[in-house]
Amino acid sequence: MISKISPFHIAIPVHNLEDCRLFYRDVLNCEEGRSSDHWFDFNFFGHQLVIHYKPKSEEVVHTNSVDGKSVPVPHYGVVLDWDKFQEFSAHLKSKNIEFVIEPYIRFEGLVGEQTTMFFYDPAGNALEFKAFKDRNQLFAK
Repeated sequence: MISKISPFHIAIPVHNLEDCRLFYRDVLNCEEGRSSDHWFDFNFFGHQLVIHYKPKSEEVVHTNSVDGKSVPVPHYGVVLDWDKFQEFSAHLKSKNIEFVIEPYIRFEGLVGEQTTMFFYDPAGNALEFKAFKDRNQLFAK
């Protein structure tokens, strides 16, 4: 059984602060919190996400194969309820998000079956959102 989760804090680098501010606020619908001239924080599904300005990096995106898909590493995101995931993925499609991995069922019929999707923010940070039919399988082996 999953217990009540404490909010996490994550700070990510962005080279285009205003573009990312608009993305998290207006596309992902995250409430904007405190800010300065080089960072903004957001209510990211009940967690604290802070975007910090950092000059653009030329680092190449790395991927690992998971269920036959090339999953970008690193990535971050949220485990949503099943119905919320369906609603959120439809919202993202209406905003013309370009998916790295389109919403689909991963590990279908197996322990840990989940629906998942991947996309990038305007600074190239990879996000994954997922949902489990049975949330108690979040850590199942």
